[in-house]
Amino acid sequence: MKVSEIKLYLIEKELIRPFTTSFGTTKKRKIVLTRLFFEEGVEAWGECVAGNGPWYSYETYKTCWQIVKNYISKLVLNREIQHPDEVSQLLEVVRGHEMAKYSIEAPFYAAYAEITNKPLYKLLNGNRKKIESGVSIGIKKAIRELIETIEKHLDEGYRRIKIKIKPGWDIEPLKVIRETFSDIKLQVDANASYTLKHLETLKKLDEFNLLMIEQPLHYKDLVEHAKLQKNLITPICLDESITSYHTAVAAIELGSCKIINIKPGRVGGIKESLKIHEVVGKQNLGVWIGGMLETGIGRAYLVALATLPHVNYPNDISASNRYWSEDIVVPEFKLNNDGTINVPEKPGLGVDIDLDAVEKVTKKTLTIRKS
Repeated sequence: MKVSEIKLYLIEKELIRPFTTSFGTTKKRKIVLTRLFFEEGVEAWGECVAGNGPWYSYETYKTCWQIVKNYISKLVLNREIQHPDEVSQLLEVVRGHEMAKYSIEAPFYAAYAEITNKPLYKLLNGNRKKIESGVSIGIKKAIRELIETIEKHLDEGYRRIKIKIKPGWDIEPLKVIRETFSDIKLQVDANASYTLKHLETLKKLDEFNLLMIEQPLHYKDLVEHAKLQKNLITPICLDESITSYHTAVAAIELGSCKIINIKPGRVGGIKESLKIHEVVGKQNLGVWIGGMLETGIGRAYLVALATLPHVNYPNDISASNRYWSEDIVVPEFKLNNDGTINVPEKPGLGVDIDLDAVEKVTKKTLTIRKS
């Protein structure tokens, strides 16, 4: 495999409705898409999941554009690649910038799957034809609005509800949720908004029969999470703290969590995600695939990863219409009545890119070739 050209697209898409977390509210997303042209006559797309600002991560769509343009593209253009697993090693010389790396590494897997005439999930040794879908609900202005939103998503068929929490928006919403929906699969995500000073509040979360408490403490912390897990019945799931295979191993050894949320953009790509999945599986811990408000391009990679054998919790992979009035892939991802999403069987990424839809939301492009 050899890439002869990379084209970057900066697009802007408006969410169907604002999404609020402890970081703030997102109404529109600027997203960097990558389009790799291979000498074998195929092309493949990737997506950088970095946000508009350095809130979830220090990376932003602007840093992704510059890092891919000035550094990462030079490492892969016109270089002979035998297998996509080699790409992450090539990119190791760039420290950090995992989301930018993912936007270039992932398309190699999609292209290789197309060249070898396999759907992406089979290339990754996935074994599911459908993946279990959960939905993530942002912080609302009122509990009544939250309850109405949950009811709507349950009616749509989602198998698991996740709500965002923060200090002051935790115990009361959960009391009302459990009074209204006593037996639904429910988890919470704190996005690192608590400290051990909130221990008594966090211990009260054990009363609500939660699947997990996601990332309660500091995004760089493993030690205090281990202390917290010893004081809780509810499993801790780590998200922001798991930035690589190495931090996943450290978290497991320290007892910092019982579940890991794998986001390929956060950990630097497909290969790193596969390594984390394997080590979590060997320890018989929980694992699922998380989302970051992706378009259908990023969603297709998440769906493929969610077919992996050790994934044992519902994933944060919603239907396209959860966030977008129009996606940029065909077919769009749809939720089945049983709360699952079908895994694409077409060789390669599994979906086609709607170039007209991409063009409508494109703000600028850049073509990069080896000089």
